[in-house]
Amino acid sequence: MKEIVIGILAAMFFAVTFILNRSMELSGGSWLWSSSLRFLFMLPFLFLIVQFRNNVKQVLSEIRRHPIPWFVWSFVGFVLFYAPITFAAAYGPGWLVAGTWQLVIVAGTLLAPLFFETVQTNQGKKKVRHKVPFGAFCISLLILAGVGLMQVQNANAVSLQHAMLGVIPVMFAAVAYPLGNRKMMEVCGGRLDTFQRVFGMTLVTIPFWLLLSVIALVEVGAPSSDQVLQSFIVAICSGVIATTLFFIATDRVRGNQKKLAAVEATQSAQVLFVLLGEIILLSTPLPNGIAIAGMILIVVGMLLHSYFTKKIKMKKPTVTPVTKEQSI
Repeated sequence: MKEIVIGILAAMFFAVTFILNRSMELSGGSWLWSSSLRFLFMLPFLFLIVQFRNNVKQVLSEIRRHPIPWFVWSFVGFVLFYAPITFAAAYGPGWLVAGTWQLVIVAGTLLAPLFFETVQTNQGKKKVRHKVPFGAFCISLLILAGVGLMQVQNANAVSLQHAMLGVIPVMFAAVAYPLGNRKMMEVCGGRLDTFQRVFGMTLVTIPFWLLLSVIALVEVGAPSSDQVLQSFIVAICSGVIATTLFFIATDRVRGNQKKLAAVEATQSAQVLFVLLGEIILLSTPLPNGIAIAGMILIVVGMLLHSYFTKKIKMKKPTVTPVTKEQSI
């Protein structure tokens, strides 16, 4: 239950991304700056947090031990996640991007078979492939149906071309984010805490964000002061606070695919937070009856996930895990 609450808090701070990215695009800011500035602002804050705890050397040591996995999965989890999100904001409103992003719920559940876990049985140690948690998958589909209903009200307001440019990149991001997150949990193997992992992933992707900044400078010039300020807010709220909260929640349940799916499903609350934020800040129309029905489905889905997660926690395990997740 605690992990569910942490996940919802992360969703609230993540919502800032969709609202402000859209705001920056409406005011003429480039998605290139929106994406790169976030991570460039994140790095010093994360460095100070990790350095204050005297943990920087351990992060650098882990990166040196496994440089290729660190670069590959950090690129997947951060670059292939956030660059498409900011690109999509140039072609679709925040509600469309945030709604499509909820595919992460189903994508995260379907990733389970890509991972193995070593368990202790009566016959000795045995590698067991994780199965797609059917119950969690069905509940995730319920939440996704609620998200779909919320989009009906605004569907006619967006052209097909803009809808595709605002949807397809987010579909890639929805797979990249949970995949990169889970793979990095596997690479770290419990040796690093959440702050260290987020700092390490940000550090190794900095070359790409610097390259993107150079491209932005050449193509569109320097960012405006408003875009710099809003990117700074996104970096703190979404990049530092939300990412850390979400990684804390997933770290706590990384050995249980059903609980992990439940935590990832809490990100559906972003739609509610984004809608509320756009109504207040960007004068988005109030939701109609169908959209309200969608909100109800989302809330019911999250409550069901919370209930079954708590029920799973009360059950005694039949096998004893001896190692972390191992990928094929």
